Amino acid sequence: MATASASGPIKEHPAAVTAVLSAVGYTLVVGTFLGVVPGSIFPDLSLQQVNRLSDAIAVVNTVATLTLLAGWRWIRRDEVTRHATAMATGFGLILVFLVLYLTKIGGGGTKEFVGPTLVYYAYLAMLAIHILLSIVSVPVVLYALVLGVTHTPAELRKTAHARVGRVAAGSWILSLSLGVVTYLLLNHVYDWEFVEAVVVLPVGA
Repeated sequence: MATASASGPIKEHPAAVTAVLSAVGYTLVVGTFLGVVPGSIFPDLSLQQVNRLSDAIAVVNTVATLTLLAGWRWIRRDEVTRHATAMATGFGLILVFLVLYLTKIGGGGTKEFVGPTLVYYAYLAMLAIHILLSIVSVPVVLYALVLGVTHTPAELRKTAHARVGRVAAGSWILSLSLGVVTYLLLNHVYDWEFVEAVVVLPVGA
């Protein structure tokens, strides 16, 4: 992603930068779930607005997934510039998702799945994988990104960017895809119950 090879603290200490950024991200999300982040910073959302945010999040995640898949395909074709643009765009979309998601949780609430028992357990399994990958992929994605924006393509070949990037992209794509599937099951295939809660678990829809 980078076009210059100038050195600097971020380039020289990518792991430390990744740790700081990951800590900030985790703090924002966990703080919102636990009600530590002041609720006053979020708008007071109606159920209809929560539904619209759920729709918007699903659209953002779908576009992000397609963007990441395109970026993966382009790097396999050695189209580095297109790959870098796609991955940067994908990361930007994830930031948009994060803002929308925290707004929905902090200002509204969550929806709980209501459906047949077997489908419910399948839904929970997909949701659990989605959540787990969302959590553990944060530092991996950020590390690949930090390397990408601070090194030239030639320099990146001497780093762990390609190896880490494969893990980051794979987990990212799977997590987003499962998030979209659970959204469809929850919002358009089966029924749900709305829950206004201060302490909640993250959901993908």
